[in-house]
Amino acid sequence: MLKEFGFSQYESKVYETLVSSNQPMDVNMIAKHSSVPKAKIYEVLSRMIDKGMIMEAISEKKKMYTALSLEIAVERLTAEFQQNIEKFKEKTAKKTFSDDRVWSFKLQASIQAEMKKLIEEAKHSIRISGWSNGLLNYLPMLEAKEQQGIDVEVHAVGEIQANLTNLYYFIPTEKDVHLEPFYLIIVDDSELIFATSEDDSWQAIRTMSHPFVKFFEEFFYHDIVLTKILGKYKDTIKQDPEIMDFVVKLRY
Repeated sequence: MLKEFGFSQYESKVYETLVSSNQPMDVNMIAKHSSVPKAKIYEVLSRMIDKGMIMEAISEKKKMYTALSLEIAVERLTAEFQQNIEKFKEKTAKKTFSDDRVWSFKLQASIQAEMKKLIEEAKHSIRISGWSNGLLNYLPMLEAKEQQGIDVEVHAVGEIQANLTNLYYFIPTEKDVHLEPFYLIIVDDSELIFATSEDDSWQAIRTMSHPFVKFFEEFFYHDIVLTKILGKYKDTIKQDPEIMDFVVKLRY
C-alpha cells in the first residue's frame, strides 16, 4: 500500500497490519501477522513512528502500537505530497544570475530601443544623462516612472524642461559644444548603458558588471556636482582661466 509513496516493503506491511486490526498490537503480534522478521521489526516500527504513521503506548509494561486511520494517513500523505511539489518548484524555478559580461552594440536606433527597454524594466531607480536634445525622447517615460514611485534623476548638457523632481542641466560653453554626443543610463543600481557618437557613428556598451556600474554611477554624480558648482560659482571660476580650464577638462 505505502510502497507507492516511498515507504519500504517492511514499512508498508507493518502499516497494513496495524491499520486493518481492530485493536492495538504488540511487537510479537505485528511480526507474526506482517511477516516482517523479528530482527527487523523494532527498526521498522521506530522509522514508522518517526514518520508519523503509527503511534505507540505502554500498557501493562508492554509497548503497544496502532496505526493512523486510513483517512488521516491519506490526508497527511496528500498534504506532504503537495509540500514536496512546492519545494520542487522552488528548487527548479528559473533563477536569475548577474551577467558580468560587457555587451557592445551599434546603431543609434538600436541604442535608443535598448535604453527605452531598460527604462521600462526599472523597478527602483533611474539615473540618466546626456545632451538635452537626445534626452527629449525619454522624458515622457521618465515622468511616468517617477509618478509610479521610481526614483528618477536626470542630468543634461543644455537646457531642458520636464516635470521631474531631480533634474539638473548646464548650458555648454564654446569648448563644451565640440564634445561628441553621449548617453548614460543606470537602472536599479545594477545595469547600465553607455553610448557615444564619433563622426556620427554610434556605439554602446551594456553591462551588469558591478565594478562598471559603480564607476559610472560615480561618474554620473561627479557631473551633477560639477553642474551645481558651476551654477553657483561660475562667475568666480571664470576669473581664474587655469581653474576654468581644469573644470572644462573634468566634463565628460
